[in-house]
Parts: sequence; C-alpha cells; structure tokens
Amino acid sequence: MATRYAKIILTLVLATFATLVAFNNITDYGSNFAFVKHVLSMDTTFPGNAAMYRAITAPWAWHAAYALIILGELLTALLLARGALSLWRARHASGTDFNHAKTCAIAGLTLGFVVWFFGFMVVGGEWFLMWQSHQWNGQEAAFKFYMAILGVLIFLNQTERD
Repeated sequence: MATRYAKIILTLVLATFATLVAFNNITDYGSNFAFVKHVLSMDTTFPGNAAMYRAITAPWAWHAAYALIILGELLTALLLARGALSLWRARHASGTDFNHAKTCAIAGLTLGFVVWFFGFMVVGGEWFLMWQSHQWNGQEAAFKFYMAILGVLIFLNQTERD
C-alpha cells in the first residue's frame, strides 16, 4: 500500500505544481509574457547569428504562444488531478484495476513533459536559441520540471501486482 500511496501523492504534488504555474502565469501575465516575447523575438541571442530568420516579432504570435503554454499547463494540472483522484479511488482495488486507474495521470505526466521538454528545451532552447540568452534562458528551470515529471512517470508506470 505504501507504493500506491506514494504514486498518488507524487501525482497530486505535480498536479499542484502545474496548477500554481498556470495560476501564476494567468494572474501575473506580464512577468512571463516578457519571457515569451524575448525568446520568440530572439532579441538577446548572440549578435549576428545565422538563425535570426526564425525570430517571431508579431505581438499576436507572442500572446498565442503564451496562451498555448498556459493551456498546456492547465491541461496538465487537470489531468494530473483527475489521475490522482482515480488512483485514490482504486487504492484498495486489484493490481489490474489500479493499473487501469493510471490513465489520466500518465496522460497528464506526458503532457507536462511535452510542455516543459518539447516547449522549453526543443522549441525555445534549440529553435529560438534560448540557450544563447543570459537573461531569458529558462532551460535550467524547465530541466528541473521535466525531470521531476519523468521520474514520477517512470515510477507510476511500474506495474502493480496483487
């Protein structure tokens, strides 16, 4: 039972994290909007880099990208919260039933990995060369987030036995 409770708690903790990240981005929109704006416009990357053709300088696109990030965070939070509830309800069930209850949590963890790894490391870090910016580089923070998510995803996917 301790393993099941650990899986429930870790899923709930990450649901709380994603909820707070989304809440902060909504209630303090301007703070992280500036981050998105600078990363997409590539205005703090190395001078004269050959990839500047990738820069997006249209304000509507900055807002759309930020809205997509927030939506991903919110959906991650909702899927993880629903997943934690499903796991809680199945905590005394058979191993097979508990494994089936993991569906929403797995979906939420996967989406969270997509948001923080694909969104921040692949798109932000490599396509928009965020790694070149000393001021607007969110790769270290994103790494912490997606590694925590990946660790829970691996742990959660361990098969439950009766």
